Amino acid sequence: MPTLLDSVSSPADLRKLSYAQLDTLSGEIREFIVDTVSKAGGHLGSNLGVVELTLALHRVFDSPNDILLWDTGHQAYVHKMVTGRTANFEQLRKHGGLSGYPSRTESEHDWIENSHASTVLSYAHGLATAQASSVGEKRHIVAVIGDGSMTGGMAFEGLNNLGHAGSDVTIVLNDNGRSYAPTVSMLSESLVRIRSNPVYMRRQARMERIAQNIPWVGDQVERGIGATKAAIRELWEPPAFFENLGVRYLGPFDGHDVEGLEQALNDATRFSGPTVVHVLTQKGRGYAPAEADPIKNMHDMGSVKPGSYTAAFTEALIKQAENHPEIVAITAAMPDSTGLLPFSQRFPERCFDVGIAEQHAVTAAAGMAMGGLRPVFALYSTFLTRAIDQVNLDVGLHNLPVIFCLDRAGITGDDGPSHHGVLDMVLLSKVPGMTIFAPSSYQELQVMFEDAVELCDGPAAIRWSKTAAVEVPENEVGSGFSARKARSGGSEVCLIGVGKMLADCLAAADLLAAEGIEATVWDPRVVKPLDTEMIADASNHSFVLTAEDGLRSGGIGDAIRDAINETGSDARVKVHGVPVSYVPQGKADAILIELGLDAEGIAAEVRNLLS
Repeated sequence: MPTLLDSVSSPADLRKLSYAQLDTLSGEIREFIVDTVSKAGGHLGSNLGVVELTLALHRVFDSPNDILLWDTGHQAYVHKMVTGRTANFEQLRKHGGLSGYPSRTESEHDWIENSHASTVLSYAHGLATAQASSVGEKRHIVAVIGDGSMTGGMAFEGLNNLGHAGSDVTIVLNDNGRSYAPTVSMLSESLVRIRSNPVYMRRQARMERIAQNIPWVGDQVERGIGATKAAIRELWEPPAFFENLGVRYLGPFDGHDVEGLEQALNDATRFSGPTVVHVLTQKGRGYAPAEADPIKNMHDMGSVKPGSYTAAFTEALIKQAENHPEIVAITAAMPDSTGLLPFSQRFPERCFDVGIAEQHAVTAAAGMAMGGLRPVFALYSTFLTRAIDQVNLDVGLHNLPVIFCLDRAGITGDDGPSHHGVLDMVLLSKVPGMTIFAPSSYQELQVMFEDAVELCDGPAAIRWSKTAAVEVPENEVGSGFSARKARSGGSEVCLIGVGKMLADCLAAADLLAAEGIEATVWDPRVVKPLDTEMIADASNHSFVLTAEDGLRSGGIGDAIRDAINETGSDARVKVHGVPVSYVPQGKADAILIELGLDAEGIAAEVRNLLS
């Protein structure tokens, strides 16, 4: 039977519906999202929480004439649905299909691809400046930002400039007490106090019911993640905080009441200058398993899987922490996916969640190291690049023993170009004194973490992929800073496989052996500094091929080629890796095959070299 959702192909269709019909439509949208994400993966809880808010935004504002911006973009599924893309959700996050984030190439309703948090207010300030100029068209600008994204320093920089400039921007603060995991900031604590203020809340009884429905962190997790502290709490009461910056504050409002939201948004447009509309929503609303998830309200469908590289890291971290009381761990609002929750439960006073603030996290780690602690900062590779200046000058320049543990390094797949971790080796290899480990197996990661703790007196990084970890016997595990010869061959071809690419190099060697070509294969293990024994051995071959799942230009293959050339060898070196381009979404293995970063592709490159 046709549904109301079937009748919605543009925001204009929403304006024809009654509030009773909008309630029905909200239920249909939630059912559709749960069904879609259960099949294709993606972000669940965040989108279930913004259904009514999105409907209200598109009824009040005229997108794309009015400019609607989302921070972070993983809450934009409903926005995509009401702007004519519902039928495309069958291909959500698939190669050539619908992006999991807003996409300028996908729709005129999408202004920014915004999958790294805390940036939307800066976009809004820039767009408002353009709209107020001689080339402007006087469009409304609306920026939707979550309380989690408000923990990022860039959000405050944007907010400060919006207030100083008096920019005409409507800022919707979507407050669900969550970023990825429970929000950690003094602002969030202040929002909690507003929810619990009986005088304030009696005037808004519906807000109180919403607040009571928002699941809070269990005692165990709350003890495990240390909240950020600030000296003067009073400055963080939302009305005073925002208005002291020159930003008008309205709210809080029930984020699941379309009619009330419409009134609040219309009121906001009548003021000149920036206005915050503070709405309370429930992440995961309408889906019992998400509502009951105390950690992240089923923010996405992923978790740490047994046998993964992340699981190996968790085990190694706890083991080392048992023997080293100086080890502490830091997360930037992602304790679950980075494998730190078990550590936080075992050592609650030694785990720190700083919010979505990677730059702060790195420099805070530097301070911890200066004070005698051994900080371990666990985060996704793609997010470390937000703090490379701090890595270089705050940690590297002082040669401090901070360990960076980089999950989701290399080609990650479904989340697209903004989430591939292809820059970390290029950037970190340029930091003086940095040691970089690239594990090729579950067991190697654990050995490398121990070596990073025991052997590194300066900064170190361990980077691993999202894919399943290879399990190997003890005799296939190296130690220290030495490379490991994984296969002995002739003097013609040498393959060097960085991290997970070792398995593909070994498989390629098998293919070549069937053709009478016996290749030597090395696991470099430590890609900075490079093992001189491996370089010397590779230099004695006629052809050398390096394979890495990071950028080939300026990456580890380039460093290996330079080192071989410095020996005076005549070896011809082929650097094989990811091209300098924005790699689209798709399954990681399929992308690697397309790039020739698999056994067949590596063998083909060797044949080309030999010919």
